[in-house]
Amino acid sequence: MTDKLTNAQIAWRAAQDIHDGAYVNLGIGFPEMVARFQPTGRQAIFHTENGILGFGEAPAAGAEDWDLINAGKKAVTIRPGTAFFHHADSFAMVRGGHLDVAILGAYQVAQNGDLANWSTGPKGVPAVGGAMDLVHGAKRVAVITDHVTRDGKPKLVEACTLPLTGVACVTRVYTSLAVIDIEGGRFVLREKLAALSFEALQSLTGALLHMDGAATDLTVPEV
Repeated sequence: MTDKLTNAQIAWRAAQDIHDGAYVNLGIGFPEMVARFQPTGRQAIFHTENGILGFGEAPAAGAEDWDLINAGKKAVTIRPGTAFFHHADSFAMVRGGHLDVAILGAYQVAQNGDLANWSTGPKGVPAVGGAMDLVHGAKRVAVITDHVTRDGKPKLVEACTLPLTGVACVTRVYTSLAVIDIEGGRFVLREKLAALSFEALQSLTGALLHMDGAATDLTVPEV
């Protein structure tokens, strides 16, 4: 397979589409990296399900306050205006449609926007958690992921075979090879690595890719 983007580069690309002042929830793990790459002049307001809004970057090693953690049990810092609240109020924000963006990881994304990002298997996330609320409560849902699994199987598929997190909820996928929108039950290619042909990308995708005009080159910095 051709060279691919690193996780940090995928996170950087996703961060470029977050508008200034957006209320954003980042999924546990890889999606948390998106917060590191806010464009100059923009400041998102980050939300975590356990009840913090407007927190800052991770503290330096050794400077953690373990009373201040996100939903992934990672230490965070507070910024002027940071708010703390009960997790029931936090989920009222989610379910009430007050988040602009949710960015999550995925095991599979189907061409109609279905998302599977948890599994009942021995190595999977053991419970769906708050993701099922996020994917139907946020105004926009995006996924960041490698384009294929570790054994080379497509993660973008015609229909998910793993337990669903949400139905027809994903609108854009940022992968290690491309940026793909989900429109009208189809994968629509927007950007791809310049060195990767459309045919090669299609061979790594488990459903048909469609074009709506020419796809632009997917370019990212070294991060």
